[in-house]
Amino acid sequence: MNVTDLASHLEQRAAPSQPILEVRDLVTHFPVRNGVVKAVDGVSFTLHRGKTLCIVGESGSGKSVTARSILQIVDAPGRIVSGSIMLNRLDGSSVDLAGLNPRGREIRAVRGREIAMIFQEPMSSLSPVHTVGDQIMEVLRLHLKMSRKDARARCVELLTQVEIPKPDAAVDRYTFEFSGGMRQRVMIAMSLACNPSLLIADEPTTALDVTTQAEILDLIKRLQQQHGMAVMFITHDMGVVAEIADEVLVMHYGKIKESGPVDTIFHAPKDDYTRMLIGSVLKLEQKAEIRLRRPPIPEDALPVLQVRNLQMHFGSLKAPLKAVDDVSLDLKPGETLGIVGESGSGKTTMGRCLLRVYEPQGGVIDYRRTDGSVVDLLKADAQTLKACRREIRMIFQDPVGSLNPRMTVAQIVGEPLLVNGIAKGKELDDRVADLLSQVGLEPSWRERYPHAFSGGQRQRIGIARAISLNPRIIVADEATSALDVSVRSHVLDLMMNLQDRLGLSYVFISHDIGVIRYMCDRVAVMYRGTVVETGTAEQVCDAPRHAYTQALLSAIPRPDPRARSIHNRHRYTAA
Repeated sequence: MNVTDLASHLEQRAAPSQPILEVRDLVTHFPVRNGVVKAVDGVSFTLHRGKTLCIVGESGSGKSVTARSILQIVDAPGRIVSGSIMLNRLDGSSVDLAGLNPRGREIRAVRGREIAMIFQEPMSSLSPVHTVGDQIMEVLRLHLKMSRKDARARCVELLTQVEIPKPDAAVDRYTFEFSGGMRQRVMIAMSLACNPSLLIADEPTTALDVTTQAEILDLIKRLQQQHGMAVMFITHDMGVVAEIADEVLVMHYGKIKESGPVDTIFHAPKDDYTRMLIGSVLKLEQKAEIRLRRPPIPEDALPVLQVRNLQMHFGSLKAPLKAVDDVSLDLKPGETLGIVGESGSGKTTMGRCLLRVYEPQGGVIDYRRTDGSVVDLLKADAQTLKACRREIRMIFQDPVGSLNPRMTVAQIVGEPLLVNGIAKGKELDDRVADLLSQVGLEPSWRERYPHAFSGGQRQRIGIARAISLNPRIIVADEATSALDVSVRSHVLDLMMNLQDRLGLSYVFISHDIGVIRYMCDRVAVMYRGTVVETGTAEQVCDAPRHAYTQALLSAIPRPDPRARSIHNRHRYTAA
């Protein structure tokens, strides 16, 4: 560290209470055909050096637009209508970012140099055709005028800081060669390249499993302490807020509902909306009331699905990737079996093998039909498999990607009935209307297209399609991971009510232990293709036996700032 950097670093440490950013009455509008969307409506807050401000709220609350307004990168036709965004520099000068030309030299000098941003989706914000090193070096050469040799050395140093293995080699790799967690580390390295005074992190852990999320939160915290920078962290996860925030800003429909120190927000919230958000998280900390009211599943009940020694390998015969490695499971009638594990543990692959979307290399998948006969789905011919697939359905993770944008809701929900020759014409229309009612949607909405619905409503459409053929088993692959926490509990309650009414059995795949605890009867924990632990939901969540399960549970952020624990979590290293 040179003399200038050292002086700057000491000055930052000496003035922790100095505000770096003062936002006053910020208003950002998006003109639409029939009026104006007030995405940010009179927002004011102050952010101090060395502190973490969390902006929290559901999808559509204006969190991301607030962050983008600060850097003047609001998507067209959106624009800042009024308000000020004062950036206070260490040299005592100030600049109102809201008054700068969005395409001008002044704001471009601020972006990445003084204020850096980590975006929500690292795959779409990193170039797929340039190496990771080239992308980080571009920032260094643009802002700091470094030579290519010095920029490369600094790039390796940054990748080392964010704990990317073999940084000398990683510098020359492309984005697609990294996992989701590693791509997010690259984004953090790029954002820290110029030692910014403020780091804005827009949902940087939303798509990550709990252990990877904990690693990223650890990393940001450590780098914040080293560099003395302020952090604005945008999230809808109240557990993450409780773990990392100093101050909290609660947003809803573009307005601030409540703000204050993290302890006050969690233990003495004043606004009903804040109480609802915290209550939704706390609700998932315990078993669902619907499950508590159910009679226990008989011990001697014959499994509706019995999986034995399932094998699914990808890649070459010489060095196969064992995505599913000798997995055995039982699913009883009316039971919810949770499959939990990190990204890459084999959960989704195993779920797809159950419907033979993938062709496993070995094992047995015995499905017990209504007449008592048993079919091995791996050996079933095309006709038998088609008949069984009517009774075993799937709900997909992404409610946007799994619905055809060119089909109306009536066509999407009615397609399985039409394809299987079960209903057409007026009867089909009546069945679709009834299915939409069952999942809590207005039947009159059936002529709309998927884009007209929220994320939670789209997931309900996916559920309506899954139950259209009166199935006996539903494989739900991360069915609630893309949803806000308040919507999540509604969708889970809906699925459990449908289970009781229709006699369904669920294979529920998730990386969220809260969701697993809330609705599952039994749990199987997967790690690198194998099942390392099975048991009742209570036993696995409250008294896990395997070290990997213990590590997984210790990485979950608790929705209580007085019980911060993920920075002291267990770490699992395979033998």
